[in-house]
Amino acid sequence: MKDIAIVGAGLVGSLQAILMAQKGYNVSVFERREDLRKAKLLSGKSINLALSDRGWKALELAGIAEDIRAIAIPMYKRCMHAPDGSLSYQPYGREDQAIYSVSRGGLNQKLMNLADDYPNIQYYFDRKCEDLDLSSNTLKFRHTANKTEEQHRFDRIFATDGAFSAVRMRMQKSTMFDYSQKFLDHGYKELVIPANEDGTHKLDKNCLHIWPRGEFMMIALANLDGSFTCTLFFPMFGETSFDTLKTREQVEAFFHKTFPDAVPLMPTLLDDYFANPTSTLIMVRCEPWNYQDKVLLLGDAAHAIVPFYGQGMNCGFEDCTVFDQMYKEANGNWDGLLGRFSEFRVPDGNAILDLALLNYIEMRDLTADPDFLLRKKIEAKFTQLHPDKWLPLYSQVTFSNTRYSDALKNDARQQVVMDQVMQLENIHENWNEPYVMEKMLALVS
Repeated sequence: MKDIAIVGAGLVGSLQAILMAQKGYNVSVFERREDLRKAKLLSGKSINLALSDRGWKALELAGIAEDIRAIAIPMYKRCMHAPDGSLSYQPYGREDQAIYSVSRGGLNQKLMNLADDYPNIQYYFDRKCEDLDLSSNTLKFRHTANKTEEQHRFDRIFATDGAFSAVRMRMQKSTMFDYSQKFLDHGYKELVIPANEDGTHKLDKNCLHIWPRGEFMMIALANLDGSFTCTLFFPMFGETSFDTLKTREQVEAFFHKTFPDAVPLMPTLLDDYFANPTSTLIMVRCEPWNYQDKVLLLGDAAHAIVPFYGQGMNCGFEDCTVFDQMYKEANGNWDGLLGRFSEFRVPDGNAILDLALLNYIEMRDLTADPDFLLRKKIEAKFTQLHPDKWLPLYSQVTFSNTRYSDALKNDARQQVVMDQVMQLENIHENWNEPYVMEKMLALVS
């Protein structure tokens, strides 16, 4: 039986541990933090996650989807909050389609607890990865609790240790490894809307709430306890930025002016703002994701993305799904498997990075734009009439398993069509007329 190491016990690492244990491997999972199963979940730095079809597919593969549904809240549409307090709604897909709000920490705990069902999974906590000897596949750790050094050799290593992956940093020193990173000009800060006294939600829990404000935005996703986790995405520097909002008076004045309908819902706003860290957003691209047949990067270690498509976790989980499929197609033969996986998957990792950046502009700016909203209505109607000819980009990414790279190409073609449709005379008044659908059908046929 082969011995496998997984470096990083986050969401992707914990899922991959289960999938590899199901194949009969001895799996050792190393994590630099303490045992999350015993830790109290703290707020402050964890953006709530939006679980969608790609993520559910991976959880179903592992046989744990129903366990996770118990801690997930469906969100069927966006709810946009205008500066004057008025609300507008945009469905994510068909009436029965939703993305699901889940707590990152809660989901991570659930995955790790489910791993207890497998005697061939062993977790090692408080282990900081210091280095990897690629020639012998020997991992070097520092046990941060007792200050000792450890070395462990494995047949295969999966690195799921995040955007600042220690394993990837070692691979960067190998020959022909390409790597780039970019920090976004915007960072984020977690805030909270607490539950009502009776434990109910203060806003519609089945919406993803967005306060779009052009250069920045705030979002809110519901939690099971009646609260909402809010995230302010905001410039790091500049005239109006995290750098300039330094006093309680400044923060209070800014929120009253910018998010007036949210302030009464956030009694701990000022305390939360100054207690919770300001976190950065980083994008990572690299290639290849493998070193020979020995080491493979998955999740953020391979493709850290900004969170604006809600696809970071879903993409990482899909890494696990695609690897599982390719492993089965190879009948468990590892020869060349990691290289083939990398070659196939890198274009999709790059594509979702591009898509996530585009969606940030859409969420913070375009969701309040009449032309954008009309485009979405026209697309939705055409999709209903001709589902075999058109699927909106958001649905391709969120409610299908279309490759991200194919979705990006499809969207480029569809944008050309929509640009022509939007040029039709009096389109805002006549968008529902039959000739508009006939024009689209002619353009796509």
